[in-house]
Amino acid sequence: MDRASAALRRRRRDELLRRAAAATDVMGVFDAASRRLRALAPYDAAAWVSADPVTGLPTGPALVEDLEGITQALCSEHWRREFVVDDVHLFRRLARAPVPAGALRAAVDDPAASGRWRTFLRPLGFDDELRVVLRAGGATWGTVTLWRREGRPRFGLDEVRLVAGLSTPLGELLRARHRPAAGAGPGGPAAPPGHLLFDTDARLVAADDAGRRWLDELLAAEAPAARVPTDLGVEVPLWMVVLVLRAGVRGPDGAGPSARARSAAGTWLTCHAGALRGAGGTPDHVAVTVGPATPAEVAPIVADAYELTAREREVAALVARGAGTGEIAAALALSPHTVRDHVKSVLRKVGVASRGELVATLFAKQVEPDRVRRVRRHPG
Repeated sequence: MDRASAALRRRRRDELLRRAAAATDVMGVFDAASRRLRALAPYDAAAWVSADPVTGLPTGPALVEDLEGITQALCSEHWRREFVVDDVHLFRRLARAPVPAGALRAAVDDPAASGRWRTFLRPLGFDDELRVVLRAGGATWGTVTLWRREGRPRFGLDEVRLVAGLSTPLGELLRARHRPAAGAGPGGPAAPPGHLLFDTDARLVAADDAGRRWLDELLAAEAPAARVPTDLGVEVPLWMVVLVLRAGVRGPDGAGPSARARSAAGTWLTCHAGALRGAGGTPDHVAVTVGPATPAEVAPIVADAYELTAREREVAALVARGAGTGEIAAALALSPHTVRDHVKSVLRKVGVASRGELVATLFAKQVEPDRVRRVRRHPG
């Protein structure tokens, strides 16, 4: 690449990040980045998916571009293989890899050696795939998959490096968009959870009224292409299909997967999927419970969003319980001076002026980690 081309690429990359940084929510980041990434690493179709940073599982919202001809059965098989079949550049491996991106055709001599290429890319007319995990602070905040059709050039090493270089900047932008809106607590309204029933192919077969209402909340944040129609006349988010499939492939002793998602109204929701097993012990349905997340469920995500260190999270949790400086120092074996420094740092990062504002922003109500349950409440 000559100097002029390299300079143009740098300008386009800087513009991509500048536009993405101006977005106010996750979908805005995806939209701004996707519009400009085509000029840097041209692609024919793409999927931009949020991730629950605690579990690494896909969650909402998601942006799907130009992925035509895909059926729910094909999509389900694609994600099922992600959890149970070894293949090239699985997301869970890229999340821990030194380079968080990779191209399929660059990793295998024969593409037919990849089950994903045989069962997903080839039936849809794609020949190559480039994946990247968007990570920040050691957690996965999103994933991006780019596809190229047959007859198009394969993704090159320079394009893999370019996309890998966007992992942390975009991951940090997604992390920042998980911060609660001003005046809003992370717990959401006091409303009952809803219940959804899926078959083992991740098709929705039953839903109660509360479940339908929560689906409406979730779908309002999703792009049309990231919604899956059902025979019940309602749609479900594509990422929820992935959650259901993950539940169906877990062993009988495994806990069902959970993911946290944010509705268009800013409400934090928790979706928990559990396999229902018949007399033979094999799953025949998957039940999903969806409802407002508790502060304890959301606190780790919000703490990550504000880039709090592990020690700062411990201090913030004790502040949320009403512990004073001396009690925090005793509980964590720190000096009072060190505790005050940690509190000042937390207040600065969260952008609040008092401990009360900190509790309202991070927790909405008191959070009680097991290790500090016996700390007394103290006004000072």
